[in-house]
Amino acid sequence: MAKTIFEEIGGTYHEENGYLIPDLSLLPEEEKPIGIWGQRHLRYIKEHKRMVYINLLTSSKLNSYLADMNEQAEELFFRLVKQLAEKEGITEELKAGNQMEWVGRMNNIRSRVTEIVNAELIYA
Repeated sequence: MAKTIFEEIGGTYHEENGYLIPDLSLLPEEEKPIGIWGQRHLRYIKEHKRMVYINLLTSSKLNSYLADMNEQAEELFFRLVKQLAEKEGITEELKAGNQMEWVGRMNNIRSRVTEIVNAELIYA
C-alpha cells in the first residue's frame, strides 16, 4: 500500500477497533505562571474571541501569551496606582496619621485602575 501524505512527512498511525487513527499531539509548551489578569483574559477570549483562543491553543502559544498579558497588566496596574497616589497626594504620612482614610483612598484608586486595565488590556 502506498504511503499517505501524512506518513511521508513523518506522521504515524495506531489502530483502534479496525480504524487507523493518526497520532497527533500538541507541541510541548513552556509552563509559565498565569495570574489573575491572564485568567480573566483567558475567560474573555474563550467566550468572545474563539478563533484567537483556538489559534493560540493549537500553536502551543496560549500559555506564553497569557503570561505576557498578565505581566503587562500587572505593570500597568502598579504604575497607574503609583501615579494616581502621587497625583492625589496620598503619602506615607497620611498612612501613618490616618490609616482608615489612606485605605479608603487607596481602595478607590485600585478600583479605578482595575477598570482601566480591564478596558485597555483584558477585555479589548
